[in-house]
Amino acid sequence: MTGEEIVALNKQHTLYEWSAQSHVDPIPVAGAKGVHFWTPEGKRYIDFNSQLMCTNIGHGHPKVIEAIRVQAEQLAYANPFMATEARGRLGAKLAELCPGDIDVFFFTNGGAEANENAIRLARLVTGRHKILARYRSYHGGTAGSLTLTGDPRRWASEPGIPGVVRVPHPYHGVQRGSDTASEALAQLDEIIMLEGPHTIAAFILETVTGTNGVLPPPPGYLEGVRALCDRHGILLICDEVMSGFGRTGKWFAVDHYGVVPDIITMAKGLTSAYVPLGALGMRRALADHFQQKVFYGGLTYNSHPLGCATALATIQVYEDEGLIDRARVMGELMRSLHEEMQAKHPCVGEFRSIGLFGIVELVRDRATREALAPFNGTSPEMQILAKHFREEGLYTFVRWNNFFTNPPLVITEAEMREAFAIIDRGLTKVDAALGHHVGA
Repeated sequence: MTGEEIVALNKQHTLYEWSAQSHVDPIPVAGAKGVHFWTPEGKRYIDFNSQLMCTNIGHGHPKVIEAIRVQAEQLAYANPFMATEARGRLGAKLAELCPGDIDVFFFTNGGAEANENAIRLARLVTGRHKILARYRSYHGGTAGSLTLTGDPRRWASEPGIPGVVRVPHPYHGVQRGSDTASEALAQLDEIIMLEGPHTIAAFILETVTGTNGVLPPPPGYLEGVRALCDRHGILLICDEVMSGFGRTGKWFAVDHYGVVPDIITMAKGLTSAYVPLGALGMRRALADHFQQKVFYGGLTYNSHPLGCATALATIQVYEDEGLIDRARVMGELMRSLHEEMQAKHPCVGEFRSIGLFGIVELVRDRATREALAPFNGTSPEMQILAKHFREEGLYTFVRWNNFFTNPPLVITEAEMREAFAIIDRGLTKVDAALGHHVGA
């Protein structure tokens, strides 16, 4: 099929997410390899967002594809009441990689279901009902996970599930200055007091917030959250669906801060999205709660052998190719290229990055720090940038006044510089539209 035929058939018979369907204009994809994908007509794109921040090992890795083939031939499916080698081996491997004494896992279809089951487990273990969740967060598109979410994607589904209490998110961006850890922790402590700590089962947060700004926690914040949770018997759930598996230059983002959550959720990079799989890991004491008590949760595709085998092969690629360290090293290069863009282009208000997890915030004027698009909206200038990226073959998210820099961990220096050359030309167009003079 041609690209035009593929798009027409997709739009006729399928529904696209988070979109008014008349505005959908998808890129037709025929194939992918490494950091590139291409259309049926051969137009090539640098995948500078790792699709949905998930194809961490790049596209088309032969070792993972072979593992999928072998597992499909041996055992394509077994129901979750059975035991399989792939399931057992993956649990043992994740126990090696996860922080602290997290060594028991419940496997799901993706990140949203991992978060759903994490809060269910927390409520069952503690006997409490409330869940603290932050503004500027995203935890998935299912009913519970969407209620946990603190961005506009939840609005159309409200009121959502009961028992979710929203708390402020420490923020640092162009629209206002940085919150300190002490300020954010004081707010959190007050809300816990007002809500009644004995009623709160868990606090769920993205260790490094993803689509709402690539926001690493301020120094001391995560450690302070851990201490508050311990003081009140509140379970700490770290959502590492996006930040896990090397994205930040560590296996998990919590590894930067020396904090062990009670529950950690993951997906995306777990299989590099070659097949769907998510998981929640828990500390041994939480798992022991269910030795004599029922865990009321289950999924037809829980612990799917194809997903587990794919995850094992993907983890092997991370290890064999040194991709976790590579993300840290290439992240330093990416940061320097961010700095060059900020020095050259007046429209760049701020950037943030940790490993290969990055974002650039654009402004109309650096003095006023006015965002180039409103919250939950767009602008003609951001549309110019999005069009430029598409025309020049760079794929990434352009959202509100931001664009993301989240390439696969296998990206080379030459590919990184090629991507930033496209970004440079796009920012020059934005500056021209704003009437700015571009530096040398």
